[in-house]
Amino acid sequence: MKEEIVTLIEQAVAALKAGDWPADLEPKVQVEQTRDKSHGDFASNVAMTLAKPLRSNPRAIAQQIIDALPANDLVSKTEIAGPGFINFFLNADAATGIINTVLAAGESFGRSDSAAGKKVQVEFVSANPTGPLHVGHGRGAAVGDALCRLLEATGHDVTREFYYNDAGAQIDNLAKSVQARCKGLGPDSPEWPEDGYRGQYIVDVAESYMKGDKVDAEDKHVTGAADADNLEAIRDFAVAYLRREQDLDLKAFGVDFDVYFLESSLYEEGKVEEAVNTLIANGYTYEKDDALWLKTTDFGDDKDRVMRKREGGYTYFVPDVAYHLNKWQRGFKTVINEQGADHHSTITRVRAGLQALNAGIPEGWPDYVLHQMVMVMRGGEEVKISKRAGSYVTLRDLIDEVGRDATRYFLVARAPSSQLTFDIDLAISQSNDNPVYYIQYAHARVCSVIRKLATQGWSWSVESGCNTLDQLSAEAELALMKRLSAFPDVVATAAANFEPHTIANYLRELAGEFHSYYNSNKVLEDDEALRNARLALSVAVRQVIANGLSLLGVSAPEEM
Repeated sequence: MKEEIVTLIEQAVAALKAGDWPADLEPKVQVEQTRDKSHGDFASNVAMTLAKPLRSNPRAIAQQIIDALPANDLVSKTEIAGPGFINFFLNADAATGIINTVLAAGESFGRSDSAAGKKVQVEFVSANPTGPLHVGHGRGAAVGDALCRLLEATGHDVTREFYYNDAGAQIDNLAKSVQARCKGLGPDSPEWPEDGYRGQYIVDVAESYMKGDKVDAEDKHVTGAADADNLEAIRDFAVAYLRREQDLDLKAFGVDFDVYFLESSLYEEGKVEEAVNTLIANGYTYEKDDALWLKTTDFGDDKDRVMRKREGGYTYFVPDVAYHLNKWQRGFKTVINEQGADHHSTITRVRAGLQALNAGIPEGWPDYVLHQMVMVMRGGEEVKISKRAGSYVTLRDLIDEVGRDATRYFLVARAPSSQLTFDIDLAISQSNDNPVYYIQYAHARVCSVIRKLATQGWSWSVESGCNTLDQLSAEAELALMKRLSAFPDVVATAAANFEPHTIANYLRELAGEFHSYYNSNKVLEDDEALRNARLALSVAVRQVIANGLSLLGVSAPEEM
């Protein structure tokens, strides 16, 4: 309906251009759903955008457009509001058309090919293989995966990528921690590594290594050497072991990746040195205090940054520059990194390094979605530790306690830029206060109604429902239909703005309206025509809920 109104306005403008309006006028027509029913169903600001080129009053322009609208069966009334908005009120028959559209499209309703074939790479989670995934990684996984689903729903060719930071000081600390456990040492020992990892999982890794277990990770297969003095063998085994554990956590979360990229490969293939040498050759580096610096201030940073430290070794952002150059060379012109807010300080440095390479990479590339911290609560108190990890709450802890659906929904339901409180008690409650339960129950409720048909000796089909839609005229029914018609636009906007939480918000609003409608209106009416029409509306709601939950990676149960 929104597209049809856009077309009507464009036709009106074309007619006016054939008269007194300038022939080269090409307005960008925007139409949005109204929030207030008294303002109609849709509104456009096109008249205000034309005020300057036409040198005329927006309300007068709006009236000209209204007068030029072609005859149609869609709009029952138009009105001019405020400084020049055009409000459109739909005919009741036009409103019910959304039910036909939803039921005909089924699982594809809400999807589009607006970005058909456009390649995009989304990197998310990208945890160091030094321990179990924590709840912050879980938020990144939920947001990143939902974003990929949204992008695919708008036609993008999406590549999901996980970047393993399997090089650097943290891996050295991991190897030394496992070695200490292999030798029977504990964190209280004076010989324990200064920055060693203390969780129970380190004991599990050490025991597995000393038993000679075989570990199969995505692309790494290692057998424990059972030699407590072989630090290199311990390093390889520990990384593979924890990569496998992270892979299992992600599979339990319903998250899969197309590419697993190893930081170590950048060093092994000389890509880091190659990038550094290019930066030097391009004149964007200098030596100072026995360190190598990058002139990031040339690209908007507040100060230059060290690339190679005085004691040797590269700083954190340098391999990231090489890695992102690799992404660009693989043909990804659109790249989105979903990461924790602690990565904020590296964005300017990475982008500066990419610009300094003179590789044709545009400014502001890549895009970033940063998520804030998650606080886990139970019984009104913060939960800070896990038996498995020792010092933090793991993703698996949440999945085991509240289930995958609730975990995914709660972690994606707020804007990534907002801090999130994960209330375990709320997530496991079967009440209207629990949003994921509330939404899933709306879906299951419709399924239950369909099952009850047979007990009454009644039947229903899409055709029988769609043939009786003229029965739907109650205000609550029209409001539900308006909400359904908004779904494709919500999906497109959420994908364009990298905001999967808007899908969660939409679903909660839709479920709320449906529950209210269901509680006030009998669906299984004795009147066959009214019953069939209300069933059609209910099944359309069920379909949109299922489609929306799918975009979040959450199931749509038929029974609860």
